[in-house]
Amino acid sequence: MKKYQPTIYVLIALVGVLTGIYISKQESIEKVFYSFNKVDELMGLVHDNYVDSLSMEDIIEQTMPKILTELDPHSTYIPAKDLEATNADLKSSFSGIGIRFIIQDDTIHVNEVIRKGPSEKVGLMPGDRIVTINDTLFVGKICTNNEAMKRLKGPKGTEVKLGIKRYGEKELLSFTIIRDDIPLQSIEAAYIINDKWGYVQVDRFAENTFTELIIALARFQFRGCDGIIIDLRGNGGGWMGIAIQMANEFLHKGDMIVYTEGKNHPKYVEYANGNGNFMETPLVVLTNERSASASEIFAGTIQDNDRGTIIGRRTFGKGLVQQPFEFSDGSAVRLTIARYYTPSGRCIQKPYDKGDDKNYELDIVNRYERGEFFSQDSIHQNDSLVYKTRLGRTVYGGGGIMPDIFVSSDTTDVTSYYSQAMSRRLIMQFCLRYSDTHRKELSTYTTWEDMLKYLQTQPLLDEFVAYAENKGLKRRYNNIMKSRKLIERSIYANIIYDILGMLEHVKYINTFDVTVQKAIEVLEEGKAFPTPPEENN
Repeated sequence: MKKYQPTIYVLIALVGVLTGIYISKQESIEKVFYSFNKVDELMGLVHDNYVDSLSMEDIIEQTMPKILTELDPHSTYIPAKDLEATNADLKSSFSGIGIRFIIQDDTIHVNEVIRKGPSEKVGLMPGDRIVTINDTLFVGKICTNNEAMKRLKGPKGTEVKLGIKRYGEKELLSFTIIRDDIPLQSIEAAYIINDKWGYVQVDRFAENTFTELIIALARFQFRGCDGIIIDLRGNGGGWMGIAIQMANEFLHKGDMIVYTEGKNHPKYVEYANGNGNFMETPLVVLTNERSASASEIFAGTIQDNDRGTIIGRRTFGKGLVQQPFEFSDGSAVRLTIARYYTPSGRCIQKPYDKGDDKNYELDIVNRYERGEFFSQDSIHQNDSLVYKTRLGRTVYGGGGIMPDIFVSSDTTDVTSYYSQAMSRRLIMQFCLRYSDTHRKELSTYTTWEDMLKYLQTQPLLDEFVAYAENKGLKRRYNNIMKSRKLIERSIYANIIYDILGMLEHVKYINTFDVTVQKAIEVLEEGKAFPTPPEENN
């Protein structure tokens, strides 16, 4: 029994934390100890009397997530083996070889070599395929994203040997790379549109996000931009403190940013300190159904303070605050300790049933099926949770941030052929192959505009249709013609990304992105600052 005690104590510690959620401050400490002893007794009974041989460690590892599922959808257990990877997205750097890759045809395909990173120093190039790692073949079923990350990442200063297949080279090339710290950017696209409007795409709220934003805004300010677009579409959140810092740049002194409150965590309010450099700059924030958590804090405070205009679609609806608690074995829980509230007093956490994560996770699918992506009238706000912004505009709680200006998802030219081409990743695979075989001529272009002019002279649609048919996607001429513009734009966008990187890719996409174009229209018309209800037409 003694060898299981450390593991049992981990479970006891967790139950102690969870017990604190349910017991009131008036309940006696004896009841807490009774809960501890009951779990300890159960583990002892199972160990000493169960009919079959079993691993107590495995039982506890399987039980921990189930316990937390009974609380809420965002309290989670993280095994020790997964903790580093789970935390990596919120860090400013990690230790690795400095590439971005995808798995194609059961092989690692390098689609970007990070500037000044270890791989660039030894000569790796976009388009390279990693065939061996440390003299061991790494292709086929074993070649998954998770396994590739495990083998390529590692402590700073350690070596990894790669065997590279490069287009045009008959022999396998060998590279020995010394792992180093690789910066993680959360803002990969920041530029000025039409020489007037600063655009920033924020992918997540990580350690370095605020610093990256300040650098981007300083560049906009130097060039005299007239307004700012913050794109939070697809941003699932991150550090709440980073969202608060970002909001502070746009709010006046004393403006409330957010407050949190929980049974064991008294109300705590964050206010703007008045030191922001963009308090008077016209501001538009873009959101969609995958904008969550810290994204909703930022969008919510901008909306409730009537500081800017929110454009897009309703956000995810995560209004729960998690705090990490680590155990001595290296595992951890992220436990919900409070709810956060926007300045008007609304908690925008969408409803959930305890222990029913499946329906919660399918909420976005259900929204799509109800038509929420296509019509604002399909969105049913909770009329019992009505709040007012500073200017008296009506906003709702109980399920995400509803934008001030709704932009529907345009599916006019979508056909089953296009959907299958996208879902089976055939367009992406075709573009990777095209980029590899035409890299020499494509690399002579440095902007998306010049590359687009060249690509539009090539028979790319016909080549793709032939490629897709060879992969099992039957030609359907009517569908192809109806979706022609979507297919061609997707092909151009993928090739621009493969050769020129994310920034030029985003610049091209934004030229026909209806939400971005709506933001530009609002800024051009001087309507970024909301007005009181009686002044609205």
